[in-house]
Amino acid sequence: MKNILAKRLTEIQKKVIINDFVNGVTIDQLSKRFSCTKITIVRNLKKNLSESKYNSILKINENSPIKISETTITPNQLASNQEKNILINEEKNLIENKSIEIDNYESFSDATFMEIAPLDCEINNETQKDLSSISISEIDFPKIVYMIVDSKIELEIKLLGNYPNWQFLSKDELKRKTIEIYYDLKIAKKFCNKEQKVVKVPNTDVFRIVSPILISRGISRIVCPDKLIAL
Repeated sequence: MKNILAKRLTEIQKKVIINDFVNGVTIDQLSKRFSCTKITIVRNLKKNLSESKYNSILKINENSPIKISETTITPNQLASNQEKNILINEEKNLIENKSIEIDNYESFSDATFMEIAPLDCEINNETQKDLSSISISEIDFPKIVYMIVDSKIELEIKLLGNYPNWQFLSKDELKRKTIEIYYDLKIAKKFCNKEQKVVKVPNTDVFRIVSPILISRGISRIVCPDKLIAL
């Protein structure tokens, strides 16, 4: 007697095996029918059925197995009708679901809508800065902040567009020059490279005092951890 080699079953064959097993076909019959080992059949059944359900069906099948034809034909030929039925049922389900989607769409398209007139005005992006930035005169700075400078004690100046958190602003806003302050020394050191150093600003009123000088150098914003400050 030839040994039945383990083989990989198709998804359709797995469905046929489950259907036949539930309807009384034994493991031995399924193994012969699909030319694969009993282990393969059992593994696939346990994978798709729960352990308890598999065991209960197995007992029923062993007590009253159904008789199937012993005619020698290929597994594909034996399963062809059942495979076709499965594919037909799946296609039928797809058609029914599609029909439901169409019905839902038609019902929705018949709903009453109220037309909204378009806004007859121009949006001024200039007001956007008022919503995103706060005037320095309204800011209560912490007693101490930290800044990053280069080796010549020059301020590190960046464009606002270099900050990911402010990318939603207009292009003109993103072109503004900024300086950045940090509330935490550790965070400041984290962003400081070897050619820079962190300096302590013990009197934060200095920003209000030197704001005209900063503006003259083209710097119009101060970036801090929780807000954008307009000079």
